Formats: sequence, structure tokens, C-alpha cells
Amino acid sequence: MVVGAETMLVACMPAYNEERSIAKALLGTQPYVDKIIVCDDGSTDMTGLIAERLGAIVIKHATNQGKGVALRDLFKKAVEVGADIAVTLDADCQHDPREIRTLIEPLLEGRADITIGSRFLNPAHIPAYRRFGLRVLNAFTNAFSSGNVTDTQSGFRAYSKKALSTIEIKEKDIGVDSQILLDAPSKGLRVAEVSTSVKYDEESSTYNPVHHGSKVVTSILKIVALKSPLKYLGGLGVILLIIGSFAFTRLLDLYNMSRYFSLPYALIAVTFILSALLFIITALLLFTLSQYTSDLRK
Repeated sequence: MVVGAETMLVACMPAYNEERSIAKALLGTQPYVDKIIVCDDGSTDMTGLIAERLGAIVIKHATNQGKGVALRDLFKKAVEVGADIAVTLDADCQHDPREIRTLIEPLLEGRADITIGSRFLNPAHIPAYRRFGLRVLNAFTNAFSSGNVTDTQSGFRAYSKKALSTIEIKEKDIGVDSQILLDAPSKGLRVAEVSTSVKYDEESSTYNPVHHGSKVVTSILKIVALKSPLKYLGGLGVILLIIGSFAFTRLLDLYNMSRYFSLPYALIAVTFILSALLFIITALLLFTLSQYTSDLRK
């Protein structure tokens, strides 16, 4: 056993067309864990075959379904094999398996249910454009989660048995990392961070930064809108209604004073008021649906 006689530590690797690096990632990780599970997410190369030959448990997707689906299946398999702790790391060798022990320490000490390997707690060699984009996504995620996580997009994480059995993965793609953090407080999951390193090269990411950022932002907006529709969609609707009402009032004032019908004010008023009603009605419908779903679960 790697950690202790009563603790099973499992590594979970989502992988898509990683034949160039998967062998190195697996061989580097094997000394530090009890089992390795790889999700071959629709690869068209030899990723899955290499992983199997090197002794990993391999989950195969016929087509590429996204990181969220891969993590969902990896967590399910980790529970099936009896994992006490699951460590997620990329198959492209960005993460250093020698830091797994540091990563799982807060879980072993009972201080956290999820530990994130942060690239920002200590200065790391991150390209400037990536550093800027990650900081924007960190701020965006933290704004809606009321957290203070320095690296919300890190894929180098450790999950306790409680976290594995509690987390409900809903996002199919790259936004899953933010979704897990947004849901953690309501699930009673404690999150901690430890300082870890990262290695980049020109082919170190499946997604380009712009694509990654847009996917994460879209996922966050969808998550918060569904989680608190009255607060976010309803609130936006009220703001739009105020702007539309102001434009309509201004339109009436101009017409009463000069008999001039302002087409710009009319267009602004109609557009904003109709948009406001759409957002408010959608918020009410989503709120009603969420309450109904919650009652059914109870």
C-alpha cells in the first residue's frame, strides 16, 4: 500500500489523444498510488491501448464527450474499486506525481474533502497569457462561489470518499472544475489548497485559452442561473425593466411637451421591457421547477 494499510489511493486520468505522453504519466504515477484509472475519452490514437498495456484500468468512450463526462465516469469507477482518496491529474505530464503526497495531506489529516493543487500559491512558470486568463476565471468563479480559491481551474486535485460519493457532475465539458467548486458549499464539502508545480509546453493543453475561457464562463453563468434563478435572472430582469421604464417615461415626456415621437426611445423602451419580461418569466419558471424537483427528492 502507498499511503497506509487501510487507505486505498487511486489516480484518475482523463485522456484524449495523449499517446505521446500517457506512458510517461502512468509510469511516473504508479509508485505513488494503488491503482490508476484512465478514461480514454474517444481518442483516435493509441492512448487507451498504451494505458491498458501498462496496467491501468481503462474506461473507453466511443466518441469524445468532454472532461466532465470523463470525470463522472472516473469517479464512479473509483467508488466501485473502493477508493478512499482519488487524485485527478492530467495525462499530458503537466503535473508532478511526486507531489501527490503533499496534495492528499489535508484529506489524511481530516482538514478537507477536496484539495486543489494550486499553481499560484508560490510563483510558478506560467506563460503570461495563461496567467492572465486563469486569474480572470478565478475571480469569476470565486465571485459566484463566495470562495477564495487561487487556482479554480487546476486539474490536479484530491477527493475524499465523501466527496466522491457526494459530488454530482452536471457539466459535460471543461467547466466541470468550476461546477464542482460552486457546488461544494451546498454539499458540505470543505476545500483546501496546497502549492504544486506545473509544466507547460506548446502542446500542453487540449483547449486553446480563448476556447477554455469561453467554455468556463458559459458554464458558470448557466450553473448560477439554474441554482438561483430569482437572484440572477430575476435581478437582471428588474434592471432591464428599470432601464426600459426610464426610456418609456422619457418618450412620454418628449411627446407631451413637443408632440415629438422619439423612435430611438421607443425602440429602447420596447426592447428592454420585453427582454425584462422574458428574464423575469424565465426566472419564475426555473424557480418553480427547482422547487418542484426539490420536493420530489424529499
